[in-house]
Amino acid sequence: MSSAPYNYNYIFKYIIIGDMGVGKSCILHQFTEKKFDDKKIKLQIWDTAGQERFRAVTRSYYRGAAGALMVYDITRRSTYNHLSSWLTDTRNLTNPNTVIFLIGNKSDLESTREVTFEEAEEFAKENGLMFLEASAMTGQNVEEAFLETARKIYQNIQEGRLDLNASESGVQHRPSQPGRTTLTNDVPNAKDQCSC
Repeated sequence: MSSAPYNYNYIFKYIIIGDMGVGKSCILHQFTEKKFDDKKIKLQIWDTAGQERFRAVTRSYYRGAAGALMVYDITRRSTYNHLSSWLTDTRNLTNPNTVIFLIGNKSDLESTREVTFEEAEEFAKENGLMFLEASAMTGQNVEEAFLETARKIYQNIQEGRLDLNASESGVQHRPSQPGRTTLTNDVPNAKDQCSC
């Protein structure tokens, strides 16, 4: 029995974390297959539950994550106020080189904004996070968040910051295949619809 060649060079595991209702699933649904550099990269994306009662289960998803998209809702200050807790979990439960991207979702709802761009940007800078605001409803900056996270993970690989032999790196390496790089997404138990 011969095994078929892998159709990717790397798998990057991502987790999407944040309070319930911030738009994690909507951001995921907005993201589709994309191209990246000259390597095929597959994204394995875990959309986590935001409810406190599932927090212990959600924590088990952190292991082996190469990237974490930490989402809050710009129209609900309480979701922003919980970011320190989400960040603490991420830093404690992932490897030190996990790329963390802060996303302020629902930027299309400017008139009901409760969190300013500047204060979130400052939080990101203070904590060494990548940051942007996005709208899962319109698709604005959703692709950028996924692609910039992947670029940073790939940069960490190129600079030797990730041990590809360690399961906790969040990266699985496969033999090189000729062709263009493609980002794809595997979505365990993704919802068919979301209320962005």
